[in-house]
Amino acid sequence: MRVFALSDIHVDYDVNARWVSQLSTHDYRNDVLILAGDVTHRLSLLAHCLRALAARFAHVLFVPGNHDLWVLGEDDAKTSLDKFREVAATARDCGVSMEAFRADRLYIAPLLSWYDFSFGEPGAELLRLWMDFRACRWPPGFTVPDVAAHFASLNGRSVPDDAKTIITFSHFLPRIDLVPTFVPNRHRMLDPVLGSARLDRELRDLRADIHVYGHSHIARSATIDGVRYINNAFGYPQESSLGPKQLMYIAET
Repeated sequence: MRVFALSDIHVDYDVNARWVSQLSTHDYRNDVLILAGDVTHRLSLLAHCLRALAARFAHVLFVPGNHDLWVLGEDDAKTSLDKFREVAATARDCGVSMEAFRADRLYIAPLLSWYDFSFGEPGAELLRLWMDFRACRWPPGFTVPDVAAHFASLNGRSVPDDAKTIITFSHFLPRIDLVPTFVPNRHRMLDPVLGSARLDRELRDLRADIHVYGHSHIARSATIDGVRYINNAFGYPQESSLGPKQLMYIAET
């Protein structure tokens, strides 16, 4: 059983959706796919994509990203926590899991998350431009750090003692130093909405060997203090230089 990683497939773009539909229906029948968020905010399209992946892999493991929780054009009374519950139900109906997975001595744990401004405080330009601040809707009184704390409260706190290989995954970045040095300074205004330092504490408490993340759209593999961090974001069609736009094999059991 092989484990593959992928994130940020954004199937709202037809070319991305076609890539999913063209994946082999035979090559991955015994394998696991970690899908680290940002599929689409449209539930019908999310269901179509998740069913396609579930038909190709033995197991698909998923956490939502920020785009998946947008409530654009939906009932004004619906919050992004309501949308999260709808996304979770859709995944379950499609045969996709948001729970921990075990096979032999391999253990894979999802980490639900949100950014919490631990990477910096947002400036006026970011508050004006960042789509989540308009497309997400939280319950009255919920601050952005409250959102991050809520999702963290849903995560598991332990792994089996006999697990040999432990993989965790989230949509958001667990460390700001995962942003490559080649990223221009003008883009670093995004740092506050990239992730949460809480995530790194969580994955290390779980003794992770590998952590898969997404969100930044920059393919990366880096080992820091004994943990291998992997981003295999598919990204937008125009982002051809930021990653290989293919599945990434990361482990086997």
